[in-house]
Amino acid sequence: MNKTDIEWCDMTWNPITGCLHECEYCYACLIARRFGGGEAWDRGSSISSDPRLHVLFTKPEKPFPFYFEPTLHSYRSDQPAKIKTPKNIFVGSMADCFGSWVPDEWITKVFEACTAAPQHRYLFLTKNPARYTQPEIHNFGNEGTNALHHKYPENWWFGTTVTNQAERDLRLNRLPFYKNCFVSIEPLHEEIPLNPRALRNAKYIKWVIIGAESGRKPSVVPRREWIVDIVDACRTANVPVFLKNNLADIWGQPLIQEYPWEVTA
Repeated sequence: MNKTDIEWCDMTWNPITGCLHECEYCYACLIARRFGGGEAWDRGSSISSDPRLHVLFTKPEKPFPFYFEPTLHSYRSDQPAKIKTPKNIFVGSMADCFGSWVPDEWITKVFEACTAAPQHRYLFLTKNPARYTQPEIHNFGNEGTNALHHKYPENWWFGTTVTNQAERDLRLNRLPFYKNCFVSIEPLHEEIPLNPRALRNAKYIKWVIIGAESGRKPSVVPRREWIVDIVDACRTANVPVFLKNNLADIWGQPLIQEYPWEVTA
């Protein structure tokens, strides 16, 4: 568990690290390359049947011994329970914990750790939101996806990443429609029109985060009118919006930084 400079959460927790999306703008990959390497074998590590996937049972000498290859850090499972004061925790800032390559049992272990520490608010974020409703990761047996409405705690928030219009069309409809969901439009790479009526009707989308590329010289600098259009759509739909600090120069006025759990309807 770590304190973080990510403005919309208090802490980050990375029971899983690494990713296979290979996004060119990924800040996490740069960090893993910088602090990766080292010898993991004598620290109680093992490798799954997929040579790209790794499991660590004890803390390695370096935080990313396999660089940005997906890794389950089992020794971190009890970290949320050790923190008694309620926090807003971003789960997987150095991974996509719901990527198609992540084994079901890894996600189940993450959910079990969250369930064991209900004092926190958990913020999940993925490019693969359809995985949220996959029954195999919930141990619901024959109850199926309908059981998720009752099984997911209110303090779990499910987000998806959108950087362009194609991703908007692909991912927003795959969010679980019966729980707290949010959209992270970061990095904003092009104009992404949001239909206020659709946002208003999609009552499960309760938060929109907007940001630019971070960690390197951006390949795309968002235009102010793109941000204004998204903010206006959120305002019309009564959806809280959060502008990250890296938009300050573009926005040119005090940033809007709202949290849905602090906004009174």
